[in-house]
Amino acid sequence: MPLWVFFLVILTLSSSSHSSPLPSLPLRMRRYADAIFTNSYRKVLGQLSARKLLQDIVSRQQGERNEEQGARLRLGRQGDSVWGDQKQMALDSVLVALLQKRRNSQG
Repeated sequence: MPLWVFFLVILTLSSSSHSSPLPSLPLRMRRYADAIFTNSYRKVLGQLSARKLLQDIVSRQQGERNEEQGARLRLGRQGDSVWGDQKQMALDSVLVALLQKRRNSQG
């Protein structure tokens, strides 16, 4: 049964006992209604906490994925800069060799 039905039953029972001169429900019936409400309330709270836990787990996993992608991107950039440095060093050595060759041929 939905939770709102239990709320309605409890409200109806509590309002009818105050407004009518009829004797109140036996103690056993009130305890039974309280037990039904309490069990339903605990069930809803359990479902909410399970949902929150699941959302936390999913968000952590997505955070870890984003972190891994960021690390890969940083490593890629570092690799590009190392590759660029190697290219620059190779170009410098070629230029130095050409200058030396030119000086040797002129002098």
